[in-house]
Amino acid sequence: MRAVNCCLGAWVLVALVTAAAAPAQTPVISSRLPAWLAPGAPLVVTGFAGPRAPVLLVSDGAVLARSTAGRLGKFRLFARAPAPGAHRLTVRTAGKVFRAGTLTTRDLTIAAIGDVTPGEQVAPTVAALGGAYPWGEAGPVLSAADIATANLEGVVSAGGTPVPDKLYHLRGPRAVLQGAAGAGGLDVLTLANNHTGDFGASALLDTLAAAHAAGLETVGAGENLAAAHRAVVREAGGLRIAFLGYSDVNPLGFPATSTSPGTARAEGIAEDVRRARSRADVVVCWFHWGIELHAEPNRQQRTLAEVALAAGAQIVLGAHPHVFGRVDRPAPHTLVAWTLGNFVFPAGSGASVRSGILVVRVNARGVAGYRVLAARAGVRPTV
Repeated sequence: MRAVNCCLGAWVLVALVTAAAAPAQTPVISSRLPAWLAPGAPLVVTGFAGPRAPVLLVSDGAVLARSTAGRLGKFRLFARAPAPGAHRLTVRTAGKVFRAGTLTTRDLTIAAIGDVTPGEQVAPTVAALGGAYPWGEAGPVLSAADIATANLEGVVSAGGTPVPDKLYHLRGPRAVLQGAAGAGGLDVLTLANNHTGDFGASALLDTLAAAHAAGLETVGAGENLAAAHRAVVREAGGLRIAFLGYSDVNPLGFPATSTSPGTARAEGIAEDVRRARSRADVVVCWFHWGIELHAEPNRQQRTLAEVALAAGAQIVLGAHPHVFGRVDRPAPHTLVAWTLGNFVFPAGSGASVRSGILVVRVNARGVAGYRVLAARAGVRPTV
């Protein structure tokens, strides 16, 4: 009797182990849906079903992806996120249905503004009232975007000496950048302009360090030529957005070299864009270009924009004229904002005061649409 009980116990144990090792016949989802995705962004759903079973990913009755489970029942479904909306997803196999949850899809938003300076009246205003003060009503709008970007026109450093043969030298305290990242909601700054080198190479490096310490990413300037041309890639909604910055306004000694700090000239654009596009879904190019107080683009601006777009960039943003210009859609899924004007920048009167926040809607194909929120430039711009 003891021998029988022993054998029976062994048989029960083997049966339990076999049952535990058997793959599930009802779909089991092992992955979680993201909070949201931009249309066209990659969507991956993984789990277990019956061995070699056909598996479907279905959204509101439409099949998004199909696959076949492996020998042990493991499956991986790859799809592209559907159009904006709330989508009920299910996994179906062998006549059985498992709810995978509700996927929210919407366009990713990029908010772009023009010139932000730490210098002139901005510096004493921030010293007196704090780094959050300049952002006023604009800060919540910029913070609501998935990515916000601007042109930093000046230096954040107490060091260096003013470079010769320049009429204006712009610099201010770190609180300007802390406010820009906090109350201002900014994420990416271009430093490719004609004021980043106002106090020499050491002050430029201080500015980069101060921006990064505040949580801001920078393009268009660096410790050498390669760094100045390096793209920054931000991720949101399942998409990767690359930023590059170039200056076509280059005071003597400002551009970076292979061994010295500086800004990125408007050269090598096509190669940079193609390299960025190889690891990003959308490429944004900042340019410092044009003629001050002239909103209409000249031939050089048009040429540079065409080079960037032809290489695969979808968004081109401009600064330097200190006036707000028009926004063009040269092709489907692309956009050029020729000049975004002043923003946190002391403005005199007339056209230099008119400004705006450009909000671009983006999906995996590029630009889906845009709007401009009118603003008035100044130490504290209003929307």
